[in-house]
Amino acid sequence: MKSTRIKDLLAMPEDTAVGASVKVEGWVRTKRGNKNVSFIALNDGSIIHNLQVVADAEKFDEEILKNITTGSCICVQGNLVKSEGQGQTLEIQAQTITVYGGADAKTYPLQKKGHTLEFLREIAHLRPRTNTFGAVLRIRHAMSYAIHKYFNDNGFYYLHTPIITASDAEGAGAMFRVTTLDAQNPPKNQDGSVNYSEDFFGKPANLTVSGQLEGELCAMALGKIYTFGPTFRAENSNTPRHLAEFWMIEPEMAFYDINDDMDLAEDFLKYLIRYAMANCADDLEFLNKMYDEALLERLKFVADNTFERLSYTEGIDLLLKSGQNFEFPVAWGLDLQAEHERYLVEKYFKKPVILTDYPTSIKAFYMKQNEDQKTVRAMDVLFPRIGEIIGGSQREENFEKLEARILELKMPLKDLWWYLETRKYGTAPHSGFGLGFERLILFITGMANIRDVIPFPRTPKNAEF
Repeated sequence: MKSTRIKDLLAMPEDTAVGASVKVEGWVRTKRGNKNVSFIALNDGSIIHNLQVVADAEKFDEEILKNITTGSCICVQGNLVKSEGQGQTLEIQAQTITVYGGADAKTYPLQKKGHTLEFLREIAHLRPRTNTFGAVLRIRHAMSYAIHKYFNDNGFYYLHTPIITASDAEGAGAMFRVTTLDAQNPPKNQDGSVNYSEDFFGKPANLTVSGQLEGELCAMALGKIYTFGPTFRAENSNTPRHLAEFWMIEPEMAFYDINDDMDLAEDFLKYLIRYAMANCADDLEFLNKMYDEALLERLKFVADNTFERLSYTEGIDLLLKSGQNFEFPVAWGLDLQAEHERYLVEKYFKKPVILTDYPTSIKAFYMKQNEDQKTVRAMDVLFPRIGEIIGGSQREENFEKLEARILELKMPLKDLWWYLETRKYGTAPHSGFGLGFERLILFITGMANIRDVIPFPRTPKNAEF
């Protein structure tokens, strides 16, 4: 008999399900009962809800029931019956049980409930079996699918950009070096510097921090593209908002100006949140109950509101007039901190906010310069609770202006010749933005630490799994 997933069993109409002979496989969450009957809560990962298995002691060898402990993996065949217990409509009356793999009750780390999230990070190989991380990973999958569906349905092409690259997209440094040179005794130049001409690529190479620059190149041929892949930052940061390895979604669109860019960002985010609410209801309800009682209300808040749009300068004026005692200073020319962004979203406008026209000095070299010579056509989307969730801009398509900006920042022209050439041959207005996937999942799940929305977090001093 072919096994059926618990999600599909629980979705069956009661009149069809009752009496059906089925086979289920999964992991035991709990077992209780007495000498006459055992009640086993079985979960196979397909849904947050368990299926109760009722095993009458007279039908089974005592040793088999003894080996069914929390964490063990079993196969059950039996008949579906109407459940007499609360919180469930169906249960399975077991006819046969096979124990695939036992779990020592004395050493299994998830034997008891109430483990802290900090403890669960230490056992990342087992934490997907908990309700919390099962819910997070199912939502993560649903959002991955929704991202591809949205872009496909809107005429975008999925582009695979390099993971190994010689460019630093934003000139920010903090990249992981990729090399085949002997770390203890690398070849040296006469001045004592490392001779990278003998390295695998013949030059310094790193793990990518962004696929944007390469994405722009292909948008100049395909019109609308998006990337969705891993990116890396070698920042020694141990905050709840930073990872060394994370995933980025970066669309790039030819013939889009900054307003088109903002329209797309707003529509995209609303689509993803509505998709989550429609397709991950059980998992969201669990997270709302267990971790963040305002989660569902906050998701609806974003999905139902038109995003407020204003300039960085207007935002600074509002913050200066707010009368709030902020931890970080507020002044024109300084980047906004999360507390400033959250004030604008949660207290002043009470809706998501898109800030535009940031000072040139605090933004990347590739952003289109405004006529005032002081600001660029950048846009940041600000959400409740987390602040910035998307950063984007209209890209500078003018060769002379882009070259001048690169020289002003003392960036090496020789490393960006290919990027500049797209401004020499058939240049066009174009825009794009970046959305950190884990930042999105953080918002949608209500989790407080970004380490809890990725299966195996990579942070300073942590790469065990």
